[in-house]
Amino acid sequence: MTNHPILEVKNLKKHFHLSGNKVLKAVDDLSFAIHRGETFGLVGESGCGKSTAGRTIIRLYEATSGEVLFNGQNIHKLLGKENKQFNRNMQMVFQDPYASLNPRMTIGKIIAEGMDIHGLYTGKKRSERVSELLNDVGLNEEHANRFPHEFSGGQRQRVGIARALAIEPQFIIADEPISALDVSVQAQVVNLFKKLQKVRGLTYLFIAHDLAMIKHISDRIGVMYLGKLVEVTTSQKLYAKPLHPYTQSLLSAIPIPDPEIQRTRERVILQGEVPSPLNPPSGCPFRTRCPMAMPECTETMPQFKEVEPGHFTACHLYGK
Repeated sequence: MTNHPILEVKNLKKHFHLSGNKVLKAVDDLSFAIHRGETFGLVGESGCGKSTAGRTIIRLYEATSGEVLFNGQNIHKLLGKENKQFNRNMQMVFQDPYASLNPRMTIGKIIAEGMDIHGLYTGKKRSERVSELLNDVGLNEEHANRFPHEFSGGQRQRVGIARALAIEPQFIIADEPISALDVSVQAQVVNLFKKLQKVRGLTYLFIAHDLAMIKHISDRIGVMYLGKLVEVTTSQKLYAKPLHPYTQSLLSAIPIPDPEIQRTRERVILQGEVPSPLNPPSGCPFRTRCPMAMPECTETMPQFKEVEPGHFTACHLYGK
């Protein structure tokens, strides 16, 4: 892992303008960096904006403001050949492996579609490359002639991974790639991601809401709440010493496979529901549910700052 980020997200915003002049701030001032060869986990409750962030980074959505730098280039300003090259270098694995695969195309054609667009392989080499990719993700070459409905959810997600790998990207955004799968299959797919990263030198942005599972794949983790990052640090530090009250509550909900410890541990129970991003609270967005909220939390938004070496958080508990 080098010190030079492959991806830098700077003050990224994605707002959706709705009827009645309402503005939904799905992603609101997001900043983080991902280094080459690492896995950055992005976690939070449903509706926090993590999937929208991933889709804005890869340009499925155009950003409202801010910058996304990939290998030093602002990707939201790329046109023509440069944009096509970026599309080859960054790919996405989607949450629903069935909805993201064309039901009228065979698996072989689905995997080879990107190769055809970028003119990478033709003829016999194209077929060999499809077979190689199927083997890499734990399927076999006979599967190339089948259709998506003939596969299980776990197998379809493996097809989605093979499709993403087909054009040899440097960076993959995995948008909740295991949430639609059976629990027994989730660990297999996570292990597949780790294996492919080691063999191919890939960099991942891994989006999930399952903190227990994301611990096993992420080098660093960012925690999102209502469109904003509230904490970023290494996976080890986050689980050993979470700083933000929201992170503490998420981690306390993870069951421990020891009945004695589980029975006596203290849970942090949050009150109320996540506020609407159409009408977020003043000051700190988490204050309406925070058990440690202070008057200052109502008045001012806490700065996202480095509290300990490599450990960032946005909370008034940690001073100026």
